[in-house]
Amino acid sequence: MARLVAVQPQQRHPSFSLLPPSSLSDFNGTRLLHSQLQCKRRVSQPKVALQVTASSAKKILIMGGTRFIGLFLSRLLVKEGHQVTLFTRGKAPITQQLPGESDKDYTDFASKILHLKGDRKDYEFVKSSLSAEGFDVVYDINGREAEEVVPIVEGLPNLEQYIYCSSAGVYLKSDQLPHFETDAVDPKSRHKGKLETESLLESKGVNWTSIRPVYIYGPLNYNPVEEWFFHRLKAGRPIPVPNSGIQITQLGHVKDLATAFIKVLGNEKASKEVFNISGEKYVTFDGLAKACAKAGGFPEPEIVHYNPKEFDFGKKKAFPFRDQHFFASIDKAKSVLGLKPDFDLVEGLADSYNLDFGRGTFRKEADFSTDDIILGKSLVLQS
Repeated sequence: MARLVAVQPQQRHPSFSLLPPSSLSDFNGTRLLHSQLQCKRRVSQPKVALQVTASSAKKILIMGGTRFIGLFLSRLLVKEGHQVTLFTRGKAPITQQLPGESDKDYTDFASKILHLKGDRKDYEFVKSSLSAEGFDVVYDINGREAEEVVPIVEGLPNLEQYIYCSSAGVYLKSDQLPHFETDAVDPKSRHKGKLETESLLESKGVNWTSIRPVYIYGPLNYNPVEEWFFHRLKAGRPIPVPNSGIQITQLGHVKDLATAFIKVLGNEKASKEVFNISGEKYVTFDGLAKACAKAGGFPEPEIVHYNPKEFDFGKKKAFPFRDQHFFASIDKAKSVLGLKPDFDLVEGLADSYNLDFGRGTFRKEADFSTDDIILGKSLVLQS
């Protein structure tokens, strides 16, 4: 029979930094002011921490939880007094000290986290182990297919709430934007498994809530979103942007997303509802390149536009965003949940840079091979 294991504090985040300690924003959500971003990265005292609301303590299971979203969400849940268990395969450290997190806060967090080791695709194990432990709430952060959810629901017949991380990528491409929660969805999208999961939860009569983020960014992001720009800015290279560069997109900070996940917990207004979550403002591709430069204290970048149809990059991805307008309204989350994103784009990018890339840490090594192809052709055309 599966059993819960209390977690001992694991390896801590390297203490080295390319920036002086005073330039690092606080783990809990310090915001950098625009005036501080126009010159050297100077940070004032913490302005505001991630806010959580009091609620009765719950026995909570997070499917995943050792990467990105889960790292921030689990800390907020523990701070609120909930008993939090992470269900993972145990291949990654269950806890790690995060950049900007004090030794005291990390030790306190790590001492309270529980771990249930297993493979979520081993459906019999999932059902039996969850049934034996019993949980009030499930946060499903890494679910991709509906069939993965069935054993969880069946193993927890008295489940109070199932909170699911879906994606705004489920919406059908449209000429009319922003996307609203009531917009048509695309059953053929690469996120169709998330759509099917939402339908399954509804059919099972579960009290569910689905969160649909747009692009997520922030420290420890495992997707090459802001990191793609930071690599090029640090290397002093031009930034290749497809087509005109005026394509409009949207990013939401991971800490604001974690706050949204907290706001739906035990919230009757969130029962069987879908919420788009992201930043309040939209940005063009060119504007994003400039925002990343401002956040990292780099000069305004040289932007090179190119026509993707003129190149064959093979299986490599030349740009980290879909080449189209893609953004969603968060009005519902603001009005129903009272959500107010804490970070504007430049502040959020600075938070990510100072706590991650600016410290010399990143997920993927720089690869400029597609850039070189684009820039090589651009030079030929200019000569």
